[in-house]
Amino acid sequence: MSPTVFRNATVFDGFTHRGAVGDVVVEGGRITAVGPDAAPAGARVVDVAGGLLLPGFVDAHVHPIQGGLERLGCDLSELAVDSAAYLSHVRAFAHDHPDQPWIQGGGWAMAAFPGGLPTASALDEVVPDRPVALVNRDHHGMWVSSRALELAGITRDTPDPHDGRIERDADGEPTGCLHEGAMDLLAGVVPVADDDAMHAGLMEGQRFLHSLGVTGWQDAIVGTYSNMRDGGPTYARAAASGDLTGTVVGALWWERDRGAEQVDDLVAKRADYSRGRFAATAVKVMQDGVAENGTAALVDPYLDRCGHATHNTGISFVDPVELRGHVRALDAHGFQVHVHGLGDRGVREALDAFEGTDPARRHHIAHLQLVHPDDVRRFADLGVAANLQALWACLDAQMTELTIPFLGEERAARQYPFGDLHRAGARLVAGSDWPVSTPDPLAAIHTAVHRTAYDEPAPAGTDPFLPEQALPIEAAFAAYTSGSAWVNHRDDAGRIAVGAVADLVVLDRDPFAAPDEIGAARVVSTWVDGEPVFEA
Repeated sequence: MSPTVFRNATVFDGFTHRGAVGDVVVEGGRITAVGPDAAPAGARVVDVAGGLLLPGFVDAHVHPIQGGLERLGCDLSELAVDSAAYLSHVRAFAHDHPDQPWIQGGGWAMAAFPGGLPTASALDEVVPDRPVALVNRDHHGMWVSSRALELAGITRDTPDPHDGRIERDADGEPTGCLHEGAMDLLAGVVPVADDDAMHAGLMEGQRFLHSLGVTGWQDAIVGTYSNMRDGGPTYARAAASGDLTGTVVGALWWERDRGAEQVDDLVAKRADYSRGRFAATAVKVMQDGVAENGTAALVDPYLDRCGHATHNTGISFVDPVELRGHVRALDAHGFQVHVHGLGDRGVREALDAFEGTDPARRHHIAHLQLVHPDDVRRFADLGVAANLQALWACLDAQMTELTIPFLGEERAARQYPFGDLHRAGARLVAGSDWPVSTPDPLAAIHTAVHRTAYDEPAPAGTDPFLPEQALPIEAAFAAYTSGSAWVNHRDDAGRIAVGAVADLVVLDRDPFAAPDEIGAARVVSTWVDGEPVFEA
């Protein structure tokens, strides 16, 4: 293959905006030259036309198989946050798919419903003949129809699982919303995607990610979870066949109902699944839940609607003392540990578990909605990366209606402390958690820099959300490129420099020239190993 030269580009090299540097030359899947008139004779020329050339985005926390399956199913994620719009779409999808025994999909937002709680009766009206099961955007809850509850045997006499909750009315009857571990009550009755459907989901997820400039990622759950099959064999199949064009680290699922005995199983899975572009070298621990349904683990209790302290401090899914032993065992076996830590107690429990581990493993904690001020500096001290889902750090209906009132003024004022973590020297990496939210890195970077969502107005009269926690633009782009490449142990990727892997993205403009319009930039082409995997 002849060399490729990217010409007339401004360049962000993964760390610094360098402006116009001349030609960037790629040959044999690597960057071979950077500078004026560096192109060899006969090179294929890509005219960037004044846009930005940067390393491929790497999503450090994403669920592409699940996201792909939802795009192929009853997908509510791109609709307006409106219950009527959701129900209309569900009705139309059911009408267009009369042979599907269950209507499955997801992407609804809690803010579309009073108290964040949709009802089975609403689904019964639009799909009276079949069961319906739809996960919400954060994937910590499920909206189900009466027929689904019936088939699963969920009644007023069904106890709440220890790691979840069945939403009920005043008489104790299930109302159609299952939180956290209660979703697993549908296991055995809701259809699970077969091998070919899983592969199709991965291919659709990969296609969508490439269209947004993502060249690699860390799949944040590779295992059986929330009525999803283990995606490890799907990745192994795609890697062996050459269908996997992204470079992927898989975070094997830590089953929270099991203990240390599963470490040997994870070691075996790492060996069985890893091949080609897929490395099952991380382990995912979900330490707590989410704030909107009161399951994020907090140091101090949630408040009620009147501002009074309740008895609820959320859920630690893994006993924090046992977590320390598990993390040390995984560390000793060479695994990177990737923790879901959203509440300040959940984050603290994860940091405590990382005490004494090997920083070379590049352990990280994702989400970080609340970090206690005493714990901010511990990230840098322990060598633990802060994995940011920046798109969530803005004021929207879910934040104003379902989160801030139950956290109170003091805690609400220290949410998503990205600026504090950056100033304290924490290593920043970034991801989307798609399909929880869009996997568009430019949308997330815009919010990281401005603490507002691009092209989505904040509630009337509000300012950017805690603007003191905004990131400098170079730090935000670095987190999504060199930072996330680093956390995936790809030290030869995530940068534009001679010798680096030619995983690259071309944007239609240079966001550094107009930072207020970061979210307006669009991907023109995406390149893996110097070859295009997406062209607009």
